[in-house]
Amino acid sequence: MQVSPRQRSDRTANASLRATLIAFGVLSFVLFAAGRKNYPELHTILDTGGLLLSGLLALLFWDMGTRIDRPFYKWIAISFGMTSLLEFIHVAVTVEWTGFLAGVTHSAGILRPATWPPAAHLLPIAVGASILLMRRGARGALGFTFVLLVLSGALMAAFYWLPKYTSPVWLGVTRPALTPAPLLWLIVGWICWKLRAEDRMLSPLALMSAVLVLAHLSMLYSRAPHDTEAMAAHLGKVAGYLVLLLSLMQMASSDMLERIRAERELAHWNLELEHRVLDRTAQLESANKSLQDEIVVRQEAEHKVQTHLGRLDLLHQITRAIGERQDLQSILQVLIRSLEDKLPIDFGCVCLYDQPSNAVKVIQVGIGSAALAEKLAMPEQAMIPIDENGLSRCLNGRLVYEPDVSQVQFPFPQRLAQGGLRALVAAPLMVESKVFGVLVSARRQPHSFSSGECEFLKQLSEHVGLAIHQAQLYGALQQAYEDLRQTQQAVMQQERLRALGQMASGIAHDINNAISPVALYTESMLETEPNLSSRARDYLETIQRAIEDVAMTVSRMREFYRQREQQLALAPVDLNEIAPQVVSLTRARWSDMPQQRGVVVQMRTDLAPDLPTVMAAENEIREALTNLIFNAVDAMPDGGTLTLRTRAVLDADDGFTPRRVYIEVTDTGVGMDENTRQRCLEPFFTTKGDRGTGLGLGMVYGVVQRHSAEIEINSALGDGTTVRLSFPAPVASLTAHTEPVAAGGKPPRMRILVVDDDPLLLKSLRDTLEIDGHAVETANGGEAGIQTFREALSRQKPFALVITDLGMPYIDGRKVADAIKEASPSTPVVLLTGWGQRLVAEHDVPPHVDHVLNKPPKLSELREALMRCSRQAGAEAL
Repeated sequence: MQVSPRQRSDRTANASLRATLIAFGVLSFVLFAAGRKNYPELHTILDTGGLLLSGLLALLFWDMGTRIDRPFYKWIAISFGMTSLLEFIHVAVTVEWTGFLAGVTHSAGILRPATWPPAAHLLPIAVGASILLMRRGARGALGFTFVLLVLSGALMAAFYWLPKYTSPVWLGVTRPALTPAPLLWLIVGWICWKLRAEDRMLSPLALMSAVLVLAHLSMLYSRAPHDTEAMAAHLGKVAGYLVLLLSLMQMASSDMLERIRAERELAHWNLELEHRVLDRTAQLESANKSLQDEIVVRQEAEHKVQTHLGRLDLLHQITRAIGERQDLQSILQVLIRSLEDKLPIDFGCVCLYDQPSNAVKVIQVGIGSAALAEKLAMPEQAMIPIDENGLSRCLNGRLVYEPDVSQVQFPFPQRLAQGGLRALVAAPLMVESKVFGVLVSARRQPHSFSSGECEFLKQLSEHVGLAIHQAQLYGALQQAYEDLRQTQQAVMQQERLRALGQMASGIAHDINNAISPVALYTESMLETEPNLSSRARDYLETIQRAIEDVAMTVSRMREFYRQREQQLALAPVDLNEIAPQVVSLTRARWSDMPQQRGVVVQMRTDLAPDLPTVMAAENEIREALTNLIFNAVDAMPDGGTLTLRTRAVLDADDGFTPRRVYIEVTDTGVGMDENTRQRCLEPFFTTKGDRGTGLGLGMVYGVVQRHSAEIEINSALGDGTTVRLSFPAPVASLTAHTEPVAAGGKPPRMRILVVDDDPLLLKSLRDTLEIDGHAVETANGGEAGIQTFREALSRQKPFALVITDLGMPYIDGRKVADAIKEASPSTPVVLLTGWGQRLVAEHDVPPHVDHVLNKPPKLSELREALMRCSRQAGAEAL
């Protein structure tokens, strides 16, 4: 019995599969027969083999999915790709890296044990999910990829914390954390085998699953990364991948043999046909004259066949050419050029349907048709109205053939006739029964398109429509990827700013603690030492102003760390106060950094007097102005003038009531053209290239929207840019109502406990308070403060007031306040902290704190707080 080539190929492939499985079994037997031993080199080799095989399988499946448009194969490719990525990390950390990659080697203890188990669980989960998605008819790949990325991270985190090895448990298992892996492969293998009739790829996946079940069962008994059981598991993993790879090769070889056989049969039949034609021609040459008509008919039939074959070849060439391209422009260029050269045609173009305007737009004209297109007023980007003519019928999905357009009394055919064209074929471009364009082909000779050519153009339009749709999808995918990349960069930038803010907050806390004693002693000396010389008093006043400047700088540094409120807490804000703060905060950007490049940026402020306050979130206004100043500096690469201006617009009816409050940022930079000006507020739109994220003006626009304000941008190329923020003026002035305190008044003498972990601050507070006549005791730290308070309470000498710091080791100010109130609910607690402004602004004042003071404290604020607390608690003077 003769064996066909395909059967021979199947037998060879099956033999290869059997050899692979036998080799796996033999090698596993040899490993176990040799006894328990560690094989670190073999471990690395097998890990590398698994990495290469999984990567190769990912590429093969992706190529298959792309060629036959099967999402299932793409999902399998993504599954193996994610597995290959985890195995790459697993292998990469074993290399002795040096230089800036040395950190990879140092992280081997974390990454190596945390990447093999995730890969072992991720692949069966992903394969099972791919089968489920295939049965549900899903098609998306981007969401599938994102889910696998999240799952990979979760598995890595989980297996980092799970125990790697344990003492033998049930059935002698030493790695119970890996128990789900063989169960998952068993389930996936059973599903693949049960559904193998739905897709031919499921049978190889089932066979691979069976091998991987055995491999992962062996891994359950491993006691070290390189022992015999682990190597048997790694051999099984490689064998499973090889089984799947050989199955793919078997399918590919079978398909190739089928194609070769079909081509041979076709060549045989063509050769036989040619022999028959030759024999028949010889017979006809010797036949009677009466058979001459039959010879002519035969010749015409042969000509038609050859013409049809030529058109099929041309269709194949064009389809293959456009299939190798992804961008729409090159696809259409290949299409029109091929028709002009090989069909041929005298005029060709492609138009896309614009439904809102009920017209078609010319998007591609052939090179040979360009001159005629100008004559017909049909250049690229030209709009052609749709009327009751061939175009309207074509947009309904029908091929339109007009043998002689001069006889058709409609505008579009008549336009072609004026250019000397007579015959027209309009083929619809369709995707999923929806027409989105028209392929127009025309010739100068009337009745010059045969039925075969019309059928050819119809078939070609179907292929072109699919290619154009795929190109559009590819472009959309590229844009989505670019948006995702820019979003990632923006998130990384925000993370860096958050880290900087945390560092700035810690620095601000230390600075406040350091300058608080200086501030207290300076103010106390100015107040209590009347015999100071004029020079000494002048020096102290200069020190006091410097301390206040440092305190303001520290206050602005803390703004980096303040979290954005979900719901804006609006309060009266004076833009004339915020403007100088922003100028000072951004000085390094508009002054120091340009000067390093030899560029000078002049900062000017034009602040309107008596400017009304606006209802706003101060931190958001400050952030918006900071972004505008940064953009203005970037727009002046050669230097210039940057102006920050405020003004109020009065009501036109009465002429004195403020209607709007403006704050403007003006630069003398390069400016923007009209298109850029209209798009500059779009997220991710930037003109700075890799230096920009496209989020600066977008964030400003978000601030404006949240404040029900308006933004106006005036710019022109070479004339600079002005960005104006317009806020509605409040209906009536808002003033804060606070309980009045007599000017220069001092609280009654009290017995006070001061708790802090800074000895200098404790001493300065004690000295200052004792000058005012108070009896002061200090405690270094929260635990000592609570103990001191309780001892005084037990001795019947309670403290009338407690002043405590917030940030202290072990026991912070919140716990101190809770303990004081628990022991004596009527004793007032004053919280003295460098985070005082933030606690008040964010409504995060601890519940047992009666008053909050910011560091460095001022004597007036300290006395006012003591006065309020004494009245509140009814404290008696000493």
